[in-house]
Amino acid sequence: MIPFLIYIGFFVGAYLLVTRILRRKEVHDYTSLKTVTFGDESAVVSDRLASVFSILAIFVLWMMFTGSIFLPKFLHAPGPFEGVTSFDYTVETPDGQRDSATVTVLVHPVDQEVEPPVIEPGDGWAKNDSATIGAWRSGLIRVDRNDELGRGEGAQVVEVNGEPIAPGQSVQVSDGRVGMSPKGTLNFEPNKGWQMEPIWLPAPEAVIQRLVDISSDGFRGATLLEHLGYSLFRVLVGFALGALVGIPLGYAMGLSNWFRGWFDPIVEFMRPVPPLALIPLVIIWAGIGETGKIILLFLASLWIMAIAARSGVSGVRISKVHAAYSLGASKAQVMRYVIVPNSLPEIFTGARVAMGVCWGTVVAAELVAAEQGAGMMIMVASKFQNTDIVIMGIILIGIIGFGIDMAMRWAERRLVPWKGRG
Repeated sequence: MIPFLIYIGFFVGAYLLVTRILRRKEVHDYTSLKTVTFGDESAVVSDRLASVFSILAIFVLWMMFTGSIFLPKFLHAPGPFEGVTSFDYTVETPDGQRDSATVTVLVHPVDQEVEPPVIEPGDGWAKNDSATIGAWRSGLIRVDRNDELGRGEGAQVVEVNGEPIAPGQSVQVSDGRVGMSPKGTLNFEPNKGWQMEPIWLPAPEAVIQRLVDISSDGFRGATLLEHLGYSLFRVLVGFALGALVGIPLGYAMGLSNWFRGWFDPIVEFMRPVPPLALIPLVIIWAGIGETGKIILLFLASLWIMAIAARSGVSGVRISKVHAAYSLGASKAQVMRYVIVPNSLPEIFTGARVAMGVCWGTVVAAELVAAEQGAGMMIMVASKFQNTDIVIMGIILIGIIGFGIDMAMRWAERRLVPWKGRG
């Protein structure tokens, strides 16, 4: 909840900064001269400053809640308690005898090994104790081990820092929380703060260092470029095969009642089936090698491309077809000069969707069985709790996926310049 509220604060602050302080001069172009812009998609253009601030907000939040060295310390979220703390406990015997002692706890970084603090045992029959606990961790403390009257004599802890405590209850102390197990053993949990433990979310510098290490040394017998290259190759081959079959199938369904009636149930049945649900069947049919992965990606893109091509053909304005026929065009000419050009925008939209689905599918397929690939890298890293590698892989997958989409948009602008022009 706290990161979400901070993110909302970033959003509002960036909006006010851009619209009220950094407002640039008004651009007087065709869009600015429109009198009606509400509901007109062509009048809404992505604000690049908003995109920059959006990315910065995500990275600032990441650095705040991981204590990154890239961010000044005064901007860090409160971290876990580290240092020496103590609390008092009171022990009572069955005959009503009471005595108190102090537990000194050294809370240390989890990647360090330390010795318990040296303390004086005290004068009473309840002796002072010391313990070490890693940050973000908790630990049982057997306070009766060195007491003259322990559990064997029926002695039980009844208070912590003067507050009553019983099995299953806890008491908040200055630097943490002291709980009691069902058997009466004290458990100390130091304050965790707001920052994330590195095993759950490493800092950006740890992810960057891991990227540098894997780029130079490789990962499980292959370089980083080879892992990403295998994944990209599988996507391109699977998508190409899906488009090669799906586009003609979509054209046939859009132009022929017979083809539409024959294939429409199949396409509409397979369309909502997630590609990942087909993994077990593909493994049974084609094994866990490259063939199985490419078949899975082929099926992931086939139905999307078929529906896109069918939609593109069905969306061609009949007035254009009639105009072509009135000028003496043949069916082949209508197909070449009217149907295909007017359906290409829908096909490119479907291609962008299909490429995104294929990229996500190949990563999931590599999670199941692969020797190289981005998904395999993430799977192996997760088994050993190498969260920095997992996050590195996720970021690279997102960057490559975004790059693929940008490449598809560029190709669409170059090959279909008439899109949206009537």
